[in-house]
Amino acid sequence: MPHQQPGRRSRLAWALLGLTVALLAAALVIGFTGGEAWNQKFATMPVALAFAVIGALVAARTGNRLGWLFLAAGPVTAASLVAYAYAARAATARLPGAAWAAWTFTVVLGITGTLFFLVPLLFPDGRPPSRRWWPVAWIAIIDGLVQIATVALSDANFSNNFPKLGDPVRVVAPLGTAYNQAEAVGLLVLLAGVISMIVRFRRSGTEQRLQLKWFLYASAIAAVVVFVAAQFTNDPLLEWEIVFPLIPAAVGIAILKYRLYDIDRLISRTLGYAIVTGLLVGLYAGLVLLATQGLSITSPVAVAASTLAAAALFSPLRRRVQRMVDRRFNRVRCDADQTVAAFAARLRGAVDLDTVRSDLLTVVNTAVEPAHISVWSGPCSPAAGPSGGADQFRVA
Repeated sequence: MPHQQPGRRSRLAWALLGLTVALLAAALVIGFTGGEAWNQKFATMPVALAFAVIGALVAARTGNRLGWLFLAAGPVTAASLVAYAYAARAATARLPGAAWAAWTFTVVLGITGTLFFLVPLLFPDGRPPSRRWWPVAWIAIIDGLVQIATVALSDANFSNNFPKLGDPVRVVAPLGTAYNQAEAVGLLVLLAGVISMIVRFRRSGTEQRLQLKWFLYASAIAAVVVFVAAQFTNDPLLEWEIVFPLIPAAVGIAILKYRLYDIDRLISRTLGYAIVTGLLVGLYAGLVLLATQGLSITSPVAVAASTLAAAALFSPLRRRVQRMVDRRFNRVRCDADQTVAAFAARLRGAVDLDTVRSDLLTVVNTAVEPAHISVWSGPCSPAAGPSGGADQFRVA
């Protein structure tokens, strides 16, 4: 796929995206007209759409293997949703082919897991970190084939999803143990992919490290949101469908190198606000308890006073915490801000134009690190004074 001509590659990518959208629309129509609710199966629709859109962009522009992997995951997941919607409706309406649609759904599930588990191993250039990691990719592929075989030839996972239907293919006895073991191997493949990212991070240069940071940042946000949601709700799937598309979005940003260098600032801001929020929530709860339990103040007054105290502390606390986080996670930006602030302080008392020009070039080179800096002066004019005109600067 990566070696296709750009025109053919682009047409194929957008055609697969269109197929994914059409299949998702069909799944919605079949499901909702049959009385199906937005449940755990349909909750994967935003995820499938996100993978397909990012996959089309990456595949069409770069031909990266991950783009084609995402594009494969999109229509395959959408096809499984169509099969599920039809089977779920046919189970009550007695439509023809219900059992075969359910069988198709269970078989396709083995494909999607393999596609997703390969992402950490192949990110960001579509290849493992070295040839030694290729066996992990082959294990993932073989594991997916085992999952497909266990559900295709036996009632390994059919009755769990469709208890009202009978499996149309029962060549052998149920292979539930083999299916569960294959799922466990898939998780090990995912763990190996995470380890490969750590190895890649240690060996990579600046640009690839930034790409890896985008992926890890999105994965961490998704994991934290789902974990927190699981503590307060019995069904965190709605939160999962909202945050999980962040992962393909981060992959697209990293591969296409769109605002790639903003990741350090994004990480520091996220950590800063998370720490401030935690501190203020703890302070708020402590003040309310102190006022109501220790000082016997009425609850409305205690809540109002605690709210005002937390609001008053927000800005100074945020600035102090953000400086601490920037020094640890966004050191380049922190040093640049300090350099610019020091230059502004020196500029107030500067009178020599040549000294200002030299100092400015040094500050720009230190803070921005451009590939090229040029300074030139405009033509002399009476309004410009004895300096011969205002200086103009160009940074590239």
